[in-house]
Amino acid sequence: MKPCAVFFDRDGTLIENVPYNGDPEAVRLFPGAREALDKLRAQKIPLGVISNQSGISRGYFTREQAESVNRRVEELLGPFDVWLYCPHQPNDECECRKPKPKLILDAARALGVDAECCVMVGDLPSDLEAARNAGARPIAIDENRSLVQAIDEILAELH
Repeated sequence: MKPCAVFFDRDGTLIENVPYNGDPEAVRLFPGAREALDKLRAQKIPLGVISNQSGISRGYFTREQAESVNRRVEELLGPFDVWLYCPHQPNDECECRKPKPKLILDAARALGVDAECCVMVGDLPSDLEAARNAGARPIAIDENRSLVQAIDEILAELH
């Protein structure tokens, strides 16, 4: 079944994890990431980024710095249809921090699709749990599956 949208965690999934990164110059891509994402775009699948960014509320960087990093990610990886992030710390008891499903549900709603037909790709248990909590399909990035391999798996299901 063709997914109606694919969402990605940012740090450790789309780009190398630089803890609390507020510097666009520190953005480093994984090999083949742009080409793999472009294959999804060629299939007209909407793409989104859903990320926890607690460095904002911790005072490590500002929203403006987080958004400048997001812009740099788009410059390098191409456009995403939706960007959502949680600026809160784990103890803040917010509704948007993964593993809660709110950001996935909001992203699906923004794209006019049901979360149940979406895929969430991430490197942390909270990414995968958020997907399950939203009714979306989780795909893990880990030592056994790279971003490119995860996207290839999604593309293989289209045929």
